Amino acid sequence: MTAKTSRPDRKGDRGRRQKEPSEFAEATLSVDRVTRVVKGGRRMRFRAIVVVGNRKGKVGLGTGKAAEVQAAVRKAASAAKRAMIRIPIVDGTIPHQVETKFKAAKIRLLPAYEGTGIIAGGALRVILDHAGVRNVLSKRYGTRNKLVNAQTTMQALGMLRFGKESKQAPAPEVAVVEASPDALLPFTEMTRTEAEQKVQEARRLGMEEN
Repeated sequence: MTAKTSRPDRKGDRGRRQKEPSEFAEATLSVDRVTRVVKGGRRMRFRAIVVVGNRKGKVGLGTGKAAEVQAAVRKAASAAKRAMIRIPIVDGTIPHQVETKFKAAKIRLLPAYEGTGIIAGGALRVILDHAGVRNVLSKRYGTRNKLVNAQTTMQALGMLRFGKESKQAPAPEVAVVEASPDALLPFTEMTRTEAEQKVQEARRLGMEEN
């Protein structure tokens, strides 16, 4: 028979604690098994690629290697949080067009109107979604390697500049007509015929003065 104590079971409390929700969302792009040849033979490990973002303009990409999958994912998530960048978002899309090439991948991003959605696939779509971009057009050329495409996407997002305003259509020109002092008469109610006669008379007076 064991003696009763007033101290609570600390080990039980540790398991009951709930983790606080994080503001960052994580997504694992891929987990691959990689090998490295060493003196004693081959050394096999797992490589994880993780994207972290708050969907409000901050996103990061990281990779991690470990003997276990969970450890590799934790390392990749930690590296992604350290390498986070902030990108400008204007009305749910990017402020201007950007195009970049990295290794064997080439990516082009274009702004889009509201309701277009994310026209992208693979790693490009995951990164844009975690960055908070809701509407964007994209085109990918070259390799299909997820890591290279993800690195190229991060490089393209890093090229976006804050304060870049879109070009607006020029305002229409307004013709200014100079009237003679005699034409500035007090406003009185008149018919259309009388108004036309007044205009013709003012023009005639102007021609006579010239």
